[in-house]
Amino acid sequence: MSDQKKDEQLDKYAEKVRRAKIVRKIVLICVAIIFLFFISAVTFSYLYMKSAMGPVDAESTEIVNVEIPIGSSSTSIGRILEEEGVIKNGSFFRYYVRYKNESGFQAGKYELSKAMTLDEIIDELKEGLMMQEADLMFTIPEGLWLENVARLIAQNTDHTEDEIMETISDEEYLEELIERYFILTEDILTDGIRHPLEGYLFPARYDFVDEDVSIETIIEAMIERTDKIVAKYMSYYPDHPYTVHETLTLASIIEREAQKEKDRYTISGVLYNRLDRNMRLQVDPTVAYAIGEHLYMTSYADLRVDSPYNTYMYAGIPIGPVANPGEASIKAAFEPEETEYIYFYARYGGDVLYSVTYEEHNQNVQKYRHEWAEARQSEENEEGEQE
Repeated sequence: MSDQKKDEQLDKYAEKVRRAKIVRKIVLICVAIIFLFFISAVTFSYLYMKSAMGPVDAESTEIVNVEIPIGSSSTSIGRILEEEGVIKNGSFFRYYVRYKNESGFQAGKYELSKAMTLDEIIDELKEGLMMQEADLMFTIPEGLWLENVARLIAQNTDHTEDEIMETISDEEYLEELIERYFILTEDILTDGIRHPLEGYLFPARYDFVDEDVSIETIIEAMIERTDKIVAKYMSYYPDHPYTVHETLTLASIIEREAQKEKDRYTISGVLYNRLDRNMRLQVDPTVAYAIGEHLYMTSYADLRVDSPYNTYMYAGIPIGPVANPGEASIKAAFEPEETEYIYFYARYGGDVLYSVTYEEHNQNVQKYRHEWAEARQSEENEEGEQE
């Protein structure tokens, strides 16, 4: 090999070494920058959390009188504490108590201080220095449609049904709620949804100190209950296959179909089996909701209503919940029973018959369908006699 060629090879090798050094330097710089960003983010997060959990003013000796009304959610408690200046961020308070699974806050009057830490304030709120008697109390049963929930609220308050429905249909208010509650997403604003908050107003007893409580306070107390319960089961099942909106939709179907506790989980299992097989759910409560009328019996004509809620016409989970489910049905939607059943038929009286094949299911339908017809006829006769 000539000296010239040797020199050329040495030059090429030297160039490769030089380029490799430049690449390594660039990589090291990029890694250093990323590392610095990571350290900065972690440091900022740590300092922010430490600051939010610490006292507003460690040197303060001022006593702040704070009143927590009955029925206050963690969101409203956080807002009150922030407005009174004893915590730095009401939203952080809500997320912090959820993370720590804190509950049992007592209504009452408290003497707090800006020098108290967040944990000290939480402990104080759980003691309840003075319980207040509720001036407004009402109960929302499980499985109601949103219109019926609004009617019950109207019957127990000075608000009209129209005012309630207008408030919970206001898009600006709904967008505000979406920003505040993790269970609420843009799914509730999908075109075709009848009522955005259907399925999110938790059925329970509600107590309020103020008899003139606002519509927003009532609605947010109900959403807060649902938010807390769903968060609990989401933490148990982080790999749950469906979104919150889809899960509450399934829970609402379970609520409307199951009359007995043991059936909730089996019906949930049947629904999951049908979804796994890309079968239509074909459940009657979705047809009734699509029509907008509570049906004693579902006719073949009813099954042809063209609606995204109609699970006889459209496959998959319907567009949204068809009722407001209680915790038992929400739990069942997260914990479907492992079963081979693909079909179920609810008899009049509450018994549910399950089957693996369509032939067996059809036999159950033909054998017991008359019970519903006879029960409806009997009720119509009783109503006629009363008139």
